[in-house]
Formats: sequence, C-alpha cells, structure tokens
Amino acid sequence: MDCYHVWCDLRDSSRDLEFADNLATWLGLLQSEGRIAGWRLTRRKLGFGPAGLGEMHVTIETDDLAQLDRAFEAAARRAGDAESRHSAVFSMVRNAVFSLERDFPDPVRGR
Repeated sequence: MDCYHVWCDLRDSSRDLEFADNLATWLGLLQSEGRIAGWRLTRRKLGFGPAGLGEMHVTIETDDLAQLDRAFEAAARRAGDAESRHSAVFSMVRNAVFSLERDFPDPVRGR
C-alpha cells in the first residue's frame, strides 16, 4: 500500500465543512473509478503538530504507483466532472505540503 499525504491550510477556515464535503466528492469519484483504494481527512487538534505542516491532513491510499498515476491522470486531464471536483478542493487550500510513503516492510522489501 502506498500512502500519498497532503497537509494544507484552508484559505478560509470558516469553510471547513464545505472543504470536507468537496474533498469527499472528489476523492469519492476517484475511489468509485478504482483510481484510489481509500482516503481519510484529519484535522490538527489543539494546535499540536510539526511546524510547517498545515492544519488539514489528507491521506490517500493506493495499491501501487500505477493506481496513483491513474488518479493523477484524472486531475491532470482538467476536463469534465473530474476537473470541477478537483478544482472545488484545490481552490480552497494554501500552503500544501506533499509526501509519498509505503507500508513497511512491504512485499518488495520483505523481512
């Protein structure tokens, strides 16, 4: 399992529930199309967290990098329903920081 992480702040924190709904719509589409395996949204609590990472944290799970690439294709196409859903999320964030990680040990590395 590969985990694509996105930390960000919202441009307008009063629109936090709108952001959550938009994210669910966008990532739900990707999941229904088999472009991602799953996802999760969390929010920093009580201000705890590393400096430089945003208040919101999105974790996107994929079976492998090929599946993640199919998710990126949907966003990069910038057309149709995928574009409007992606734009509804992306337009609400600032200060995005990204990371790509994998389960460890994984089948490639083994024990």
